[in-house]
Amino acid sequence: MAAPHGHAQQRKTGNAQRRDNAQVSARAGIPAGLKPGVPVLIAGPTASGKSALAMAIARRLNGVVINADALQVFANWRVLTARPSARDEARVAHALYGHVPGSAPYSVGQWLRDLAPLLRDARRTPVIVGGTGLYLSALTGGLAEIPPTPARVRRAALERLARGALDEMLSEIDPQTRARIDRNNPMRVQRAWEVQQTTGRGLASWQDQTPPALLPIARAQPLLLMPERDRLNARIERRFDAMLEQGALEEARANRASWSRDLPSAKAIGAAQLMDWLDGTITLAQARERAIVATRQYAKRQRSWFRARMADWPRLPAP
Repeated sequence: MAAPHGHAQQRKTGNAQRRDNAQVSARAGIPAGLKPGVPVLIAGPTASGKSALAMAIARRLNGVVINADALQVFANWRVLTARPSARDEARVAHALYGHVPGSAPYSVGQWLRDLAPLLRDARRTPVIVGGTGLYLSALTGGLAEIPPTPARVRRAALERLARGALDEMLSEIDPQTRARIDRNNPMRVQRAWEVQQTTGRGLASWQDQTPPALLPIARAQPLLLMPERDRLNARIERRFDAMLEQGALEEARANRASWSRDLPSAKAIGAAQLMDWLDGTITLAQARERAIVATRQYAKRQRSWFRARMADWPRLPAP
């Protein structure tokens, strides 16, 4: 089935997206003075042009592009997560893309373990790129090895949140952790409450015993892409139309039989909307619009994270 604007519009938006990608390194520019052998970190919101820039830098430094996106690790969503194409992977070495089955869990701790041998390989310069702030923060600041949350504790947390018990959950968290977390963010409260219930220790206590970082920022070359909001929103819309053109609908059909909203891979933005379209509950035009809105909301959260956590990272001109 065609994208909602027809084949001509698909070709137009697909060509526009390809121009976006091709122009990133030319317009943003590869920074002068990047040193071969020193890992490069590239962060930025979704659709900001990180992948194209990473490829350009990897070509210049004889590097390998390493994924730092929590959804691009999954094998079952290539188009919808904007993973590098097979052609891109043939042109430049890539790692940690699509190496996890869509039905499997995957954590930031596992990502760090998968990344460690790549950092030790001196043959290529690591060019680590992604929009998952937690991955990059754990890489450069360390990660507390907190035991996983049992299913029963997760269910209890979700049930309490569903009935509006956020304040009660906050009262059951230790004072040190309460002072650190964003009390208005249900996900942060849920995480702190789950850690308290699972381990008997507060999240702050675990964080204070964080082991040394795998890659301290002083030993890396960090870069931050932060396009202006309206320009980024336009890129997001063009990119989603290009995804529809490049096979996102077929990808959704292929995932339908094993689809579950509880899977980590199900968080791929646009997946739920396309599944709703396949189920006949919304039109394709509605799925497209909702997916674009969800992507813009996600980009907004990413921008807030980067401004708060990576304020000292060198910024590149917006592509």
